[in-house]
Amino acid sequence: MKTSILKKIVFFVAICYIPVQSMAWGTNGHRICGQIADSYLTPKARKAIQAILGDESIAITSNWADFIKSDPAYGYLYNWHFIDLDKAYTYPELQTYLKADTATDAYTKMNFLIAGLKNKSTTKANKLLYLRMLIHIVEDVHQPFHTGHTSDKGGNDFKVQWFGKDSNLHSVWDSQLIDNQQLSYTEYAAWINHSTAAQRAALQKAPISQWLFESNQLAEKFYADIKPGDNLTYKYNFNHIATLNQQLLKAGIRLAGVLNQLFG
Repeated sequence: MKTSILKKIVFFVAICYIPVQSMAWGTNGHRICGQIADSYLTPKARKAIQAILGDESIAITSNWADFIKSDPAYGYLYNWHFIDLDKAYTYPELQTYLKADTATDAYTKMNFLIAGLKNKSTTKANKLLYLRMLIHIVEDVHQPFHTGHTSDKGGNDFKVQWFGKDSNLHSVWDSQLIDNQQLSYTEYAAWINHSTAAQRAALQKAPISQWLFESNQLAEKFYADIKPGDNLTYKYNFNHIATLNQQLLKAGIRLAGVLNQLFG
């Protein structure tokens, strides 16, 4: 009896702990990206995606990959959410690195998922899994610390204060900056979803390597901006909210581009 109770407690702790430690963007951040992506789908892509997702919108399904981490059967997906880049790369250096990349990480798995969704023999169940994961990971890699350092687990071990409360650099960029704006995900998406057709075309033309390069450059800048233990408050929000919003917008626009190429 005691063993059964202990197992339940351990499982409950796992559910609460794992997503907090490894999410990107947090619940609202992912939904903002998904809401923006949805606004740029072609009619053909929208219909094909609906056939796979059913009644679940892109905004809602974009968090599935984080929620499922509480199920041990999906533990193999953990490393799909990020790629560790332990220095500031030049773009040619990063391209060389990625060409040789055989690790289980966000880059290799995005390519795997895209290929799987293109394959007409992929089962219906796998199409659902692949689409959910692709949506999530495209959004993930636009959060700079999903290209962060191995040594501090992408900023999770870079401890800071957020308005006087214990936090870490990863969490600040995942959710605390976003939540500080006190907007729903639909209100937030409406606030930042402004771009020209030319801007969208340029963003969608950029290869995945460019997305990772941009995030890597930002992560290195943000690592250098502060030191462990700093108390981040209004000034940090003021200095960084425009960049955060730009990354959310880029993620949504680029996700739409990928989905339109696959299904449109």
